[in-house]
Amino acid sequence: MNNQDYEKALHFMIWGQWDDLLVLMVRTRDHFLSKKIETFLHSCYYPSNEIEMLESHENLLNYLDHAQSTTPHSNLYIFR
Repeated sequence: MNNQDYEKALHFMIWGQWDDLLVLMVRTRDHFLSKKIETFLHSCYYPSNEIEMLESHENLLNYLDHAQSTTPHSNLYIFR
């Protein structure tokens, strides 16, 4: 998968750019990421309780952390 999608998702979450996060949800090829974003945005826009929103936020962050650690970095440079 594209590591940039994970970086963008994290950036959009940190800065509260929900519209950009929604666009990323539609455009990404990672179906798990798309579903995690969908769940998070739904819980933000239609909060039934605060615990559900915080849980979906934590789930998305955990998935991003996992995905970034297991996805090979194509533009990683090693400086000596």
